[in-house]
Amino acid sequence: MSRPLCARLSVQVDLPLLLAALDDIADSDWQPHFNQHYYAGDWSGVPLIAAIDAPIPLGHGAAAARPTAPWLRDLRWQQGLQALAVDIRSARLLRLGAGAQIHEHRDYDLDGEDADLRLHVPLLSPPQVDFMLDGQRIPMAAGECWFLDLARRHSVHNRDSTARIHLVVDCRPGPWICGLIERGLPLTPALGCGQAGEAFAQFQQWLLHQPEASAELQALHDVEAFIQRTLTMAAAQGLDFDREQLRAAMRAGRARWSDQWRV
Repeated sequence: MSRPLCARLSVQVDLPLLLAALDDIADSDWQPHFNQHYYAGDWSGVPLIAAIDAPIPLGHGAAAARPTAPWLRDLRWQQGLQALAVDIRSARLLRLGAGAQIHEHRDYDLDGEDADLRLHVPLLSPPQVDFMLDGQRIPMAAGECWFLDLARRHSVHNRDSTARIHLVVDCRPGPWICGLIERGLPLTPALGCGQAGEAFAQFQQWLLHQPEASAELQALHDVEAFIQRTLTMAAAQGLDFDREQLRAAMRAGRARWSDQWRV
C-alpha cells in the first residue's frame, strides 16, 4: 500500500474510559521527550508499551514490545483500545503543554513499505492546536483515531491555554489496518492551512502590492537577516508566524521549486 498523507479511521475508542485512566497517571510518570532540539516548551510522555531494547524512555527499539508499569497496573488502557486489532509495537501518551511547539521534522524510521504505521488517538485536543503535516492542518478531535504518515515533514503548535494529549500507537502494517486506512480516506474531513499558514499567505498577498518591501527582501542574501526583516514586516501588519514557521515555509517553497523539474 502506498501510504496516504493521513486518514481518519472508523474505529470506536472508549474516550471516557481512556480519560479516566489518564486522570490516574501520576505526575512522576511524565518524562521529557528525548528530541530536545525539536521543541520549545513542555513536550513530555508516558510509555505504555515499549520495545525491550529501547535505549531510553519514550525511545524506539527493534526487539519485541512489552507493556510498562502504567499499562500493567491499569486495564483501562487495553480496554479502551480493544477495537484496534493490530500488532502494537509501542504505545505512548504524548503531551504538548500550553504554548509549546514541536518544530518541523520527519520521523524517518516510519519511511518505507515495511515500516511501522503510526496512529494518533487524541484524548485532550484543544481547538487552538495546529498539527501540520506536509503544510496542511490535520483536524483531529478527541476520541477519533487517525493514521498519519509522519515520515513526511510535520510540526505542532499548541496556541491554547491547556495541554494537548494524544495516545500514540505504532503498529505493524497488515491487511486489517491497511484496509481500514483505505476505507477511511473518503471519510476524512477536509484539511486546513493552520493559523501560521493563513498569516503567511496573507503576508505573501501583502507583498504583491508592496514593491518596495518586496525589493528590500529580495536584496537580502543573508538568511538570518532575511528572516528577521520578514518577521518584523509581518508583525507590523499584525500577522503572526514565528522563525521556525517561516523556515518551514521556506523549505516547502524550495521543495516545490525542485519538484517541478522531476520527471
